[in-house]
Amino acid sequence: MKKGLIVTAVVVVVALVAGYLVANRAPKADLPLNDAVVEIFNDGGCMACHSANPDLPFYFDLPVVGNIVMTDVNEGYRAFDMEPMMKVLTSGEGELSPVDVAKVEKVALDKRMPMAKYYLVHWGSQMTNAKRDIILEWATAYRIAHYNDGLTGERAGEPIRPIDLSLPVDEAKAELGFLLFHDTRLSVDNTVSCASCHGLNTAGVDNKQYSEGVEGQLGGVNAPTVYNAVYNFVQFWDGRATTLAEQAAGPPVNPVEMASPNFDQIIAKLKRDRKMVRAFKALYPEGITEATITDAIEQFERTLITPNSRFDKYLRGDNSAITAEELAGYELFKEYSCATCHVGQNLGGESYELMGLRKHYFADRGLELTEEDNGRYKQTKEERDRHRFKVPGLRNVALTYPYYHDGTRATLKEAVCDMGTYQSGVALTDEEEDKIMAFLNTLTGEYQGKLLTNDNMQK
Repeated sequence: MKKGLIVTAVVVVVALVAGYLVANRAPKADLPLNDAVVEIFNDGGCMACHSANPDLPFYFDLPVVGNIVMTDVNEGYRAFDMEPMMKVLTSGEGELSPVDVAKVEKVALDKRMPMAKYYLVHWGSQMTNAKRDIILEWATAYRIAHYNDGLTGERAGEPIRPIDLSLPVDEAKAELGFLLFHDTRLSVDNTVSCASCHGLNTAGVDNKQYSEGVEGQLGGVNAPTVYNAVYNFVQFWDGRATTLAEQAAGPPVNPVEMASPNFDQIIAKLKRDRKMVRAFKALYPEGITEATITDAIEQFERTLITPNSRFDKYLRGDNSAITAEELAGYELFKEYSCATCHVGQNLGGESYELMGLRKHYFADRGLELTEEDNGRYKQTKEERDRHRFKVPGLRNVALTYPYYHDGTRATLKEAVCDMGTYQSGVALTDEEEDKIMAFLNTLTGEYQGKLLTNDNMQK
């Protein structure tokens, strides 16, 4: 009897193990990487939590269990909407967001999804070593195939990419755009220009919490840098402009910034300048219009890139470009998931993300909420977008204080500490903060062949 029970137990264990291994087997080796990743996502039930309208399981309506399920679904969708990624992968059309690639890669690397309570019910969902390796290979292969930056070797798959040494630009239009960028006639009282808030000699910002417009009016959001703005997938914190030209059209007619009633007034002022009329006619047959003004400014802003940072030199193969402490800071930057949102050439500007993913930033801030705190919600009116902002780029970040959309963090150390708390859910030690800051200081690049500086830091 006893021997029979032992045999039965062994058979049951073997059957369970066999069933587990079969259920969690990796996709076939000859399957294309994209298809293999889709299979892993489907087997893992990723879309059950990371989509707007998931197919909920039968036990969704059960007491207690249903509440647990809905909590997981809400938290998953709040953190990461996978529908755009799955659409590209399954259709073969379009480009993947580098943020989506980085998020999936990090989850696979940590093997932290799906959660244990999910794969206890769904045996085929566990992230095995074999599945993880497929995803990591896919992420690297995707970057090599789609990012034309020449990275090779062990750095070819890094989530951060070097800035282009140059970009295609119409030089003559860019010269005109430079003049317009510094022209106070774009403002109603001829006192404010684009450069008033985005000084080229102050790292593209003014280092104020809120910038001053005409008659000293204060805006309600911190002015981001214009350097490397060309790499942002949208412009403004709330993403209301899709191009640099569209962004350039906003401040001149904003009542708090330049306060011109319309572009007709601006055009009329510029047309009284014969040199300006000739300059436009030489480049634009239609002459001075809103479209030609903003196009010229866009051409100029395309020149505002800062390549050749020490970290870019490291990415391109120069191991001596950064120190051991700075490299350790980069590894921490990746370990704590900073490099899932701060990716690509600008280390950001590729997605909208929730401010306060792991802890309620606005509840702790202790300030009254403003319309600007709504972020992307201002444009979409979708509740998921409340407090979601375009991720700021971190290039030259040591020069572009204060930080966040509300400009409430005066120092880089404060910002790094907060990001650990509110975005990564970790309490960084002083040593970790110092290492991450050391890495961030390697991101200062060159403008027109010289290291970018900030005159405000010399005072």
